[in-house]
Amino acid sequence: MTPPDRVPLSVLDLATVREGHSSADALRGTIDIARTADELGYRRFWVAEHHNMPAVASTAPPVLIASVAAQTATIRVGSGGVMLPNHMPFVVAEQFALLEALHPGRIDLGIGRAPGTDQATAAALRGVSPYLTVEQFPDHLRTVLALLGDDRVDLGPAARLRPTPVPETYPEVWMLGSSTYGAQVAAALGLPFCSAYHFATGTDVAAALQLYRAGFQPSPRYPAPHAMVSVSVLAAGTTEEADYLAGPSRVMLQSLRTGRLGPIVSPERAAELGVDETFGGTQFIGTADEVVADLDALVERTGVQELLLAGTVHDPATRQDTLTRIAKAWGL
Repeated sequence: MTPPDRVPLSVLDLATVREGHSSADALRGTIDIARTADELGYRRFWVAEHHNMPAVASTAPPVLIASVAAQTATIRVGSGGVMLPNHMPFVVAEQFALLEALHPGRIDLGIGRAPGTDQATAAALRGVSPYLTVEQFPDHLRTVLALLGDDRVDLGPAARLRPTPVPETYPEVWMLGSSTYGAQVAAALGLPFCSAYHFATGTDVAAALQLYRAGFQPSPRYPAPHAMVSVSVLAAGTTEEADYLAGPSRVMLQSLRTGRLGPIVSPERAAELGVDETFGGTQFIGTADEVVADLDALVERTGVQELLLAGTVHDPATRQDTLTRIAKAWGL
């Protein structure tokens, strides 16, 4: 059990594909990481939505969530997140109603506004201009909420729609964001909010959370603000070992920034490439005690109720070791 002075920890995974391995290997690695997180007492296990990226196999969160939930016991499983402009609201509502029916009380629906890909791929996913679907985001979000039991939203003629199977319980709906926009949407609709600090190097997370709390409108399910921050972590036996194992994540970040995407390289290959890249303070690397000290400071600075641990590594076993070390030092 987490000590009363520490917030719950959760996990975000992308099913990253490493050099010399397949997407199927990446998905099996995600399942193994989820099982480890479940056994260690992490609260949530979320999977991302990205498209047309050689390093990421997590393209369809509902499908992967179904597999993860079926192979874990108690951990909540969800999306971090479903990129709503890529999907019609009724489809999302039915998918998550079905997941909740299969795994009642264990499903989270994290919703984002970003495409999770480039604009050309976004257009292929949506069949229309990606800019048009982004403009429709607020209405589509309210539609999803209404279809999943939020009776504050008037659907008009669409009120006759009912997601099936008819849920007896409802998934937790979260708003995700790497900017102040998501924070303000979450506040206006009375939703819990997760700030994507693990990649938002230019975002003032404290400012986003301040906007969220200041503008929060209580809702039937969430009478008070509830915030979580994602952060990239890697823990090892020594600081030097952790820094070495973090090499692949630095190469991936550089690849994202330069548009030269590829599978995750090994730590050995990353060392050969000699990438000198930092994460702007959003990645905590070191021994478990060092990482936990950084996490404690982040909670103190932001006042969040939960933390979501991300991390890009070459070997899923490295991720499992990180989660194990942090869980022990955190007191899960």
